[in-house]
Amino acid sequence: MKRTHKLIAQALLLLFTSHLSLSSLAFCGFYVAPAGSQLFNNKSEVILVRNGNSTTVTMSNDFKGNVRDFAMVIPVPVVLQEHQIKIVDRSIFETLDKYSAPRLVEYYDENPCAPEIELTYSIAESHAPSLNMRMDMLTEDAIDYKVTIEARYEVGEYEILLLSASESQGLQQWLEDNDYDIPAQAKEVLEPYIKSNMKFFVAKVNLNKMPQGEYLSPIQISYSSPKFMLPIRLGMANSKGAQDLIVYAFTPQGRVECTNYRTIKMPTDRNIPLSVEPVFGDFYKRVFDRSYHQNNQKGVFLEYAWDVSPQVGVKCDPCVGPPPVLVDFSKAGLDWVNTSNNPNVFFTRLHVRYTRDKFPSDLQFQVTPNKERFQCRYIMTHPASGNMSCDAGQRYMEELKTRQDLEREELAFLTGYNENTKEPLGQYLRREGAVTGLGLALDIHDDGKNGPGASNIPFVLLSLAALISAGIFLERKLHRPSSLAS
Repeated sequence: MKRTHKLIAQALLLLFTSHLSLSSLAFCGFYVAPAGSQLFNNKSEVILVRNGNSTTVTMSNDFKGNVRDFAMVIPVPVVLQEHQIKIVDRSIFETLDKYSAPRLVEYYDENPCAPEIELTYSIAESHAPSLNMRMDMLTEDAIDYKVTIEARYEVGEYEILLLSASESQGLQQWLEDNDYDIPAQAKEVLEPYIKSNMKFFVAKVNLNKMPQGEYLSPIQISYSSPKFMLPIRLGMANSKGAQDLIVYAFTPQGRVECTNYRTIKMPTDRNIPLSVEPVFGDFYKRVFDRSYHQNNQKGVFLEYAWDVSPQVGVKCDPCVGPPPVLVDFSKAGLDWVNTSNNPNVFFTRLHVRYTRDKFPSDLQFQVTPNKERFQCRYIMTHPASGNMSCDAGQRYMEELKTRQDLEREELAFLTGYNENTKEPLGQYLRREGAVTGLGLALDIHDDGKNGPGASNIPFVLLSLAALISAGIFLERKLHRPSSLAS
């Protein structure tokens, strides 16, 4: 039945196409499964939009627990006005994650003994309690701590303050006295932000305005500043281990890269055995973990980069579904798409894993003119079936055996799996402590420094992460379909 469904999907694809030979579709595999952000337990997701000096940051959190304990403190470069703060539907994160996630794709070998069939087509475009104290109780005491409440708003279910401070000890004491659970290391982390004249966006939950459902609404803030950065140092103050961060970045120009940590391409277009299909999520986690550890647990990994402008046709290879559309751009804060004559949109997905000892600095970014397409994908190819008695069929069977041996070598290279141990692949991939071996990534930017960070609740800070690998890329001589369309 599964095979029948795949054949039907292939037949449906032909309904949308004309004017391309069958061989020119070689790069377009069939989507099988994604490796989305949900695979990583301790994760944060951020949408980062940059246009000139304008920045919009949308923060999703997966806080679970009593919302009475929820608090968010985020350094921002300016005092935000109320219209610069919004709550948005969390479905935008699901849309962007699914579309840009690393993916498994499949191809089917043609029987070399079968008669040739001429087909032409073209690709169609898709298109109350102490933590909720009354805010007027705070102003009177704030001056004693050398803390100034610059503004206060109620947005959705959040009560928000914008603070400025002249010393870290006073700000820490103010937060503690107002029932924020501040870790002991907060003072040393707060001090650099205060010296840089940063402000502090402080949010609590108004229990009377809590939405129905399991999650709090994502918060979106917009501001103008020459600084293009994400603050992670505060999140490191109460770090208890590594945390993953997925950044969905949008610009009108090109790819977003980190400037103070190396930006690294994840391994892509690798041929792997069919046995990976049922455990693809665990497979990708292991590939990521091995890259992370082999490369000294530093850096920022590139998982997707593509021009997704409305006027552009192909936006992925293969596509999981329809690409982001105007309503998605609007939710994410891309205000230039509908309001200017420049509807260009470039989408970058970065994956970061940070710990306190590896990321001492906030993430600094730049917008580049680089529009090279990149998509993290892994390829499995189904052997041809049928009569192979012709000479070409006999040669194919010999080549198939060599190819399958190379696929098994690739699996071992990417994950460390040794089939001679007789341990089932899925069991190995889920087993802790097996992350060793060769580095897998390709360094595309190398002027960074090392650095820490990770954040846990109840003191929920902007949990942003950076993972980098040191850039060892060993090209494997495998037979692959040609990679991304250019």
